[in-house]
Amino acid sequence: MIEGLSHITFIVRDLDRMTQFLTTIFDAKEVYASGEATFSIAREKFFLINQTWIAVMEGAPLSERSYNHVAFKIPEPELKQYAARIRSLGIEPQWGRSRIPGEGQSLYFYDDDNHLFELHTGTLEQRLASYQTTNSASVS
Repeated sequence: MIEGLSHITFIVRDLDRMTQFLTTIFDAKEVYASGEATFSIAREKFFLINQTWIAVMEGAPLSERSYNHVAFKIPEPELKQYAARIRSLGIEPQWGRSRIPGEGQSLYFYDDDNHLFELHTGTLEQRLASYQTTNSASVS
């Protein structure tokens, strides 16, 4: 039986740069750094973003960008604050795609290794309810 998400791993070319990225934007707490040791396949660091375990390992970055992404939930009133954090690292966030009412708002941004991140204000329940409402309105 699946108990939940264990961790998310990102392969990055610069562990220190990713440390700055995660701690500045997400208030991530670094809980482990391998140093020169390699218990896994490469040097690595572990972080906690709230209670989500994020692993970063040294390696070759993604060769191109895609829409594959990880989304973190934030309160809507904090969107502008998070946009400022992202910009403080020289990254320009992109406001989310057009959405139907009730679906929540998003900020999207890439790290230096072509990983796409999203900060999202909605929940699954809200999205499904907004789809149902929109679908019911279009059928009428």
